[in-house]
Amino acid sequence: MSGFSSDAQTMSFVAFIAVITVTLLLSVMTGPDRDDLGEYYTGYRSLSPMQSGLAIAGDYVSASTVLATIGVIALAGYDGLTLALSTVLSLVLMMFLLAEPLRNAGRFTMGDVLTRRTPGPAVRIASSAVTLAALLPLVIFQLAGAGDLLAFVLGFDADGFKTGSIVFLGVLMIAYAAIGGMKGTAFIQIVKTVVLLGASAAIALLVLNRFDFSLPALLDAAGKGSGAGDAYLASGLQFGGDDLDMISAQLTVVLGAAVLPHITMRVFTSRNATAVRRSMSWAVSTVVVTCLLIAVIGFGAAAIVGHKGLVAGDPQGKTAFLFVTQALLGAEPSFGETLVFTLVATAVFLTLLASVAGITLASANSLAHDLIAHGLRRTRLKHTSEMAVARAAAAGIGLTAIAAAALVQHENLQALVTLSFSIGASAVAPALVYSMFWRRYTRTGLLSTLIVGTVGAIVLMTGSNLVSGSPQSVFPDHDFNWFPFTTTGLVSVPLGFLAGWLGTFLSARDPRDAAAQRELYESVEPTILAGAPAPPRGA
Repeated sequence: MSGFSSDAQTMSFVAFIAVITVTLLLSVMTGPDRDDLGEYYTGYRSLSPMQSGLAIAGDYVSASTVLATIGVIALAGYDGLTLALSTVLSLVLMMFLLAEPLRNAGRFTMGDVLTRRTPGPAVRIASSAVTLAALLPLVIFQLAGAGDLLAFVLGFDADGFKTGSIVFLGVLMIAYAAIGGMKGTAFIQIVKTVVLLGASAAIALLVLNRFDFSLPALLDAAGKGSGAGDAYLASGLQFGGDDLDMISAQLTVVLGAAVLPHITMRVFTSRNATAVRRSMSWAVSTVVVTCLLIAVIGFGAAAIVGHKGLVAGDPQGKTAFLFVTQALLGAEPSFGETLVFTLVATAVFLTLLASVAGITLASANSLAHDLIAHGLRRTRLKHTSEMAVARAAAAGIGLTAIAAAALVQHENLQALVTLSFSIGASAVAPALVYSMFWRRYTRTGLLSTLIVGTVGAIVLMTGSNLVSGSPQSVFPDHDFNWFPFTTTGLVSVPLGFLAGWLGTFLSARDPRDAAAQRELYESVEPTILAGAPAPPRGA
């Protein structure tokens, strides 16, 4: 049993049923009412900048981000706060560097962006493969943890309940992606963002009130509760004093978090360049506020619950949000306090639902649009056929994720989240930066970036201590750890950029080929960088 009061558990269960009902209705009411690709993939760009920005923030602040970040801050202090700020910096960089060119160059998927200047089925296939490699680990991780979290909140310990929760949430995410499309999942993300902000603000205020709204008092108590003393507010606690490992983690998060395909797909829903800038402003502001609130909650968890209590619930501290809520409200909460706990539990549940739905939609869109409709076929699919393929792809990806999550639910899967960010930083980020801004970049360079960056991240991750060689690894009883860092960014990011440069250099030795590549880029450069209308072919 979790130790939460029966009233809180009952009210949380009722809230979960209400959330499922409301979100399914939202998907049906706002989803495409006809077989139209534009409506399914972008919602006809009908969202306002505020709505689009909140949806971007909702996709960006996933369940793993909220729960894991609070846990890392609670257990590692300064290092956890630094990683939280790195996620904010990642979105800020995307806002200023990539958001507008992405919106101008893209239509539905990352493959549309990359083939704008280097068309061809090989690029489509590689783009889809990288998208699936980056997103499937993320959705498996969040589904696998969903069973434990729901069982923890509702007070059930049976493995059957946990597996049933995974299957149930997986079926819901398939329904959201297949029925709601881009617009339907956007409104679910908006609801999730508002509820999460409300719940986080309520708990953060209760934490600050416990310490008379004195931040120094909170930090001092957090240091004492962590058991680490002064080291809690100094660099090095999370990575054992290894500064290079810390730099690698920050580099991976900064370059990888905001370019994952389920985030970039939201940019395509903006109406114009002005709208995308305003949307990103809303998204960044929302993420900044959210990160500040969860930082307060993380420090509050260390101060109020303490290191031993947090680790007893979960070695990574993923239950810290719920533990600190319980500690603040007491063993016998009033009706109002029970409502606060229900709000927090509902925010966690909604975050899980919305996160996996958005990731599933992005994966299905890439599989249907990039791989099947354009990569493997030489003739274009009808809109009705591609819509059917996209919905079938959502079901296929969802069922695969459900099966995988059910099989590995008892393992420590932090390596999967890290792998997703590593692929984003090592393959997606270099490919987008080169494609947007380097005139000489060739198709061979692009394929080299995608393939080498992805394969490099995967190979390096297998040798990290998140996979073996530590009590918190996927295989704690084995040790084939040969890579010295927790994340791959310090090696795989330069590898991805180098592969793109080297592939371009080797493929552009023929001056005619080099001139053709520059001419192709110059023909679309005004569209990508300034949003100008594309010139007619042959002009």
